[in-house]
Amino acid sequence: MNQNFSRLPVLLTALFLVVTGVGGLAVIIINTVPTLGPRWLFYFFLFLALAGLGLPVTDFLNRRFPSKPRAGANIVIRQAVWVGVYGCIITWLQFGRILNSGLVLFLAIGFITIEFLLRMNEQSHYFVPDDDEH
Repeated sequence: MNQNFSRLPVLLTALFLVVTGVGGLAVIIINTVPTLGPRWLFYFFLFLALAGLGLPVTDFLNRRFPSKPRAGANIVIRQAVWVGVYGCIITWLQFGRILNSGLVLFLAIGFITIEFLLRMNEQSHYFVPDDDEH
């Protein structure tokens, strides 16, 4: 696994996701009635937009605060997906008018805890190669 991946693929992927997500949201909001199909498309495009916006942020945070082992592309993408899922859940709860600040905080702490436990699991499998094996 390449630990020092370039920023260009991250930025291009983020740009593609944001343009697709925001463009899809614009089409859905302007041209459709909120029936079942367009509502699911709304969540899909919202997920794309939020994951695309979260991708450079998670990449920056993982580069700014490195860990052992360093976060690879799969971890950065997973964290951006968490951002998209969190935003969609918050939006869904707001449409149902059951969202409050305690629930927002509880969900954020839950997602952060899940990611923390996943990172701990990955660190427990990390193998430091000996100098003789190079």
